Amino acid sequence: MTDPHGRKPKRRPRGAPLDHAPEGVTYAREQAGLTKQALAESLGISKQFVGDIEAGRRNAGPELLEQMAERLACPLVVLQAKGPEPGRRTASRAAHEPDEAGGPSP
Repeated sequence: MTDPHGRKPKRRPRGAPLDHAPEGVTYAREQAGLTKQALAESLGISKQFVGDIEAGRRNAGPELLEQMAERLACPLVVLQAKGPEPGRRTASRAAHEPDEAGGPSP
């Protein structure tokens, strides 16, 4: 995601979906008995970055998630973001889909 002029990579837009489940990362880290510092050191990232990932402020991309799953000895699915439940409408979908009477949902 670097621009052609060699500037810094673009950040994920605010509110964009995360690739990871923050609570899943925290759960797996605690189950592995690791501190944020220990996990960060094993991954070659900062403790602040781990804290931001667990708080949902920063995204852990697919490659980092695979490394985390390996270090935490947990299935990758524990760390990955979960999609909406089947049949469940999200707020943005509900606003644009007609209700049973044919009009937009309230």
